[in-house]
Amino acid sequence: MRKTFFFALLTIIFPAALHAQAFNSLLGDESVFIAQTKQVNQFFRRFNGEESTRGDRFYSGDKDFRSPDLRQRYLHVLFDYQNSSITDPLKDAFIRDVLNTESPVFLNFHGGQWFAEVTTRFLYQGKDEELTLFLKLEQENLGHKWVISNVYFRHFQLLFSMNTETGSHFLHPLSHELDFMNLVRVFKDKDYVELYTEKEYLPDYLTLFLYEFKKGNLKFRTVSRVKFHFFQVPGWYFELSEFNRPGGNSGWLISGLLKINEEQKNILLKYIYHE
Repeated sequence: MRKTFFFALLTIIFPAALHAQAFNSLLGDESVFIAQTKQVNQFFRRFNGEESTRGDRFYSGDKDFRSPDLRQRYLHVLFDYQNSSITDPLKDAFIRDVLNTESPVFLNFHGGQWFAEVTTRFLYQGKDEELTLFLKLEQENLGHKWVISNVYFRHFQLLFSMNTETGSHFLHPLSHELDFMNLVRVFKDKDYVELYTEKEYLPDYLTLFLYEFKKGNLKFRTVSRVKFHFFQVPGWYFELSEFNRPGGNSGWLISGLLKINEEQKNILLKYIYHE
């Protein structure tokens, strides 16, 4: 519900589908199995035009490697046709920008500007709870690895007041003359202790998550779902989700698309991170 409302709202805030087409008209006379984008890496290859419609890998120097015609055909089938918020004009504008003849855009697996959102289940205080992990790729030596960069957990967020108005909750500027004995006020009520911190203070939920896990208060159960957020195409954001359903329009598909500027990008990131 939250996601559906948000994308509907952004359609108004950020003003800017091809109807479902038979896959054999876009990718050639291929089977539905081949039409499905079954892996995230395959999504990258198809977006970039680095794979034939039969699933054969293309490399630099191959005749059809990153062919604009091949990319045109692929890009049209990499969207979730059932998402009405991805309109024809929005989709067409995105594809035009990606295929710009002067500066075409290619996704770079190691290029940053994309990250994973992993919804998990943990046992917390005896109850099965949902907890979201955000992961990004980080270079290490000659390779890369996925690392946890952020956490959202409803119970952590409820611990901290979002109210920035301190009201009577402050330490007098002459508190030092009292040897800060009035700190007793700070620790009298745990519900307001964060109001005595500096303006720039933000709770570190990742550290809190690691602490609770190490203390044994959080116990991992399973992964519920995974999606990815991409900001690699200049001026655009898209969400990548997996759809397990009959037909060719399944597998890893673009499930959300927005045309955004830098300010709107920051707003969107705050939304994604629940900040």
